[in-house]
Amino acid sequence: MIFPFSATPAERRLLTEGRLSGPMPWVIAIMMFLTVLAAASGLALANAARNVTGGIANRITVQIVEANPDLREEQTRAAMAALAAMDGVSHVARVPDEEIDRLIEPFLGTAAEEEGIPVPTMIDADLSEALHAQLGEVEADIAAVAPAARVDDHAQFLAPLAGLIRSLSWLALGLVLLIGSALAASVILAARAALNTHRSTIEVLHLMGATDIQIARLFQRRIALDALFGGAVGFLSAVIVLLLLGQRIGAVGSELLGSASLPWTAWLVLFVLPLAGAVLATLVARFTVIGVLRKML
Repeated sequence: MIFPFSATPAERRLLTEGRLSGPMPWVIAIMMFLTVLAAASGLALANAARNVTGGIANRITVQIVEANPDLREEQTRAAMAALAAMDGVSHVARVPDEEIDRLIEPFLGTAAEEEGIPVPTMIDADLSEALHAQLGEVEADIAAVAPAARVDDHAQFLAPLAGLIRSLSWLALGLVLLIGSALAASVILAARAALNTHRSTIEVLHLMGATDIQIARLFQRRIALDALFGGAVGFLSAVIVLLLLGQRIGAVGSELLGSASLPWTAWLVLFVLPLAGAVLATLVARFTVIGVLRKML
């Protein structure tokens, strides 16, 4: 039995089970807290990388840089019509002039147009992956109807960012593995310490004919309960922190930060982590105890 949570009263009296008094459950709680945070960071970053490469990266911005306002407006309408007529363009929208004014206000002030400084118009368009691969042809078609147009590809400046996000997600996965290894090491130390503490009891059990498997079941049950309690405490603490961080990120209102969210599948993965930690702790305790008991014979 891997999870012998049920035990007879006699078996429970053989080993004390002060789960709240010992350090083991609290060590596991701290490790589970860090594990959930690292895993959530990795999953959120992976989701952000998918959103960046799959959605925002296929977006282009067309700027109509023309000093003559009438000609600029004419070319803007022509460029929007050309984009709307292309197969693979899912969305075409002109950036409001008020938003452009807010973008240039820190640099040119509030009266750039009145002072004779030409302000270009901007058009956002979402392309399919197939059409984005033919961006040169798209630029040529736009230039044919709007010679003053300049096409900015979001993928050019998002590619390094997407690479950084992927690297950070792999780093988060590495942290999860390292913390899992530290959890296994702490369980080994705790199991060995428990065996040394109850050495006399173990010798009596051996003399009475108890097998190594029966004795190991007593220790693994104790460690499994400690791991479940500590894992639950660490998981709930991490969930509270994640919810608070999610509220702060949502208040920022950034599209890029908003893409680093946790889908429901990621929450399922996080929910499994405490159970996986308990399974890992129990298996490590079982093999550790059996190995030590065989050397004691």
